[in-house]
Amino acid sequence: MADAENPTELIADMGRRARAAALALATMASDRKAAALVLAAEAIRGASPAILAANAEDMARAAASGLSGAMLDRLKLDDARIASMADGVAAVAALADPVGQVIDSSERPNGLTLSRVRVPIGVIGIIYESRPNVTADAAMLCVMAGNAAILRGGSEAVQSNRAILAALVAGLKAGGVPADAVQLVPTTDRAAVGAMLKADGVIDLIIPRGGKSLVARVQAEARVPVLAHLDGINHVYVDASAKRAMAEAVVVDAKMRRTGICGSMETLLIDRGYAEPAALIQKLIDADCEVRGDAASRALVPEIAPADAADWDTEYLDAIASVAIVDGLDGATAHIARHGSHHTDAIVAEDETVAERFLTCVDSAIVLWNASTQFADGGEFGLGAEIGIATGRLHARGPVALEGLTTYKWIGRGTGQVRG
Repeated sequence: MADAENPTELIADMGRRARAAALALATMASDRKAAALVLAAEAIRGASPAILAANAEDMARAAASGLSGAMLDRLKLDDARIASMADGVAAVAALADPVGQVIDSSERPNGLTLSRVRVPIGVIGIIYESRPNVTADAAMLCVMAGNAAILRGGSEAVQSNRAILAALVAGLKAGGVPADAVQLVPTTDRAAVGAMLKADGVIDLIIPRGGKSLVARVQAEARVPVLAHLDGINHVYVDASAKRAMAEAVVVDAKMRRTGICGSMETLLIDRGYAEPAALIQKLIDADCEVRGDAASRALVPEIAPADAADWDTEYLDAIASVAIVDGLDGATAHIARHGSHHTDAIVAEDETVAERFLTCVDSAIVLWNASTQFADGGEFGLGAEIGIATGRLHARGPVALEGLTTYKWIGRGTGQVRG
């Protein structure tokens, strides 16, 4: 293996080994990949004590360094989260393999038959922070979609990631998957990230999962195609037609179920015509959410703090929400267009015409009607675990699961046709 002190050589060596593994995976039968993932899930369950011990080391170090409460929540593992991680691996094994699926086909006038067929991307680099479960999510999705993965986790989760990877690789090897199909960059040196971003021809796609600074660096420095998501500056718009009980339930869940995930609501928009705006705001306060509001919302609930210009563009990832009173659907969609991140936005409304206009007009990867933004999750979409929520417009959008980790090629079948 290349010297970890030389990031360029290190990534090049990992890439060569990953390429060989990817070639083997590309032709591996679906049932073999699925069986290997089942073994990997069992290995994670069996390694639970070791994973918890490693995570305890990471948590202690992170707490001592002053990591925020939201980031500590992302980092923390317990028995339930490890069980969920293993269940996620097993669930992906049960999904339909996208590799080899025929997207569409046609026969040309000259008798040539053309088909578009899903194929693996190849070698995928995933750069992520805090959440050690990404190690398992990324590995299982890449393997099932026929790709090799090079993982670079955050330094705050280094011991957790190593323990999870050791269990995963043991299970995958037992199932006949090459050990190099999933590799973890062994150094926490940030120069390794730069080496991955410049590894054109070695890595086929980079997927960053983390905060704004990480995604910005990846997009600025990458010489490799990037599948990225921006902040989850997500909105819930409560229309004048909304039922009070539903509005209150959706808003509180969207913000407070888990505040540290990218699907959490950050801004509540309330139609000026909604009958009970003060009660809706009070529900958030009663749920221990800090509320920051515009002048109109503060006139209704004077004890909330004033929102400043930065609040509308902030992903809090904490028990904080900004609130604005808007002039109907047009006011809501204008606010979202100005401040949103194209991640997830929701409307609560009984008026179907208004709701359908919202779903059409809001340009986000996920738009919801009468449902919490916390449903922005691959598992909730029936996709199994996801590798992230893509907010761009190309290749894949929304929860990126198995299909999002494939591309396609054209296959032509002829009977001797020539163009002449």
